[in-house]
Amino acid sequence: MRVRVRYTKQGKVRFISHRDTARAWERAIRRAQLPVAYTEGFSPRPKVHFGLALSNGHESDAEYIDIDLHPEADPSAPVLQLDTLPQRLSAVLPDGISAIACGSVDRGAPSLQAAVTHCTWQMTFSTPPDVLRQRVDQVLAADQLPLRRVRKGRERVDDARPAVLAVETDDRDPHGGTLHVELATQQRSLRPAEFIELLQLPDEPVDEVRVRRVHQRTGSTGARRAPLESPPSAARTGDDLVRATWTAHAALRAS
Repeated sequence: MRVRVRYTKQGKVRFISHRDTARAWERAIRRAQLPVAYTEGFSPRPKVHFGLALSNGHESDAEYIDIDLHPEADPSAPVLQLDTLPQRLSAVLPDGISAIACGSVDRGAPSLQAAVTHCTWQMTFSTPPDVLRQRVDQVLAADQLPLRRVRKGRERVDDARPAVLAVETDDRDPHGGTLHVELATQQRSLRPAEFIELLQLPDEPVDEVRVRRVHQRTGSTGARRAPLESPPSAARTGDDLVRATWTAHAALRAS
């Protein structure tokens, strides 16, 4: 049995690394007394699988971790009740990391890193909304967006335009604008910092933009869903790919 957990990462904890986040989860799993499966060898480690890494300084409403349980674990045991598991995990996680939903997934399902095809990001700027909107219009109108990258010591120029899937602007605050940006994560992927660079805002350093991951999505544009959402036929057919058992904060359930 594999349990998939959606969690948030907010506040000061956004500055800890992906590796430290993994260690925090390993400690929480032990404290919650989950019957987790372990790797073999001289240094057994819990079998946990993380989704796409979150850059330091970014917050998130939609992070995911898969936890493989011991083959002999009893799914009916109180410790594995999915309706209370998010609360039990949140109680032993560091401040700023909260489990908000969980469900069981088949071990043969694609990994999180392979399944997620795009993410939605909220970016908050101090740049005036009218200036920000003008820059966004220029990006969306471009046929190509040359982006210089260094890979394995070599510099190359990629076209970032196919990775910018959608951009919505929120200019209700006259002192700064907010963008909701959908970026691809597979093949021609684009990181939030790279998108901010493409906007070419001279008075807005990249590291001063507040970035939050709002959603992760799997599938094509016509059949997008979150990693914990079940296909439309799952509830009727008993599909084990995702047996969705949700427990989420009210503010985050409409994802």
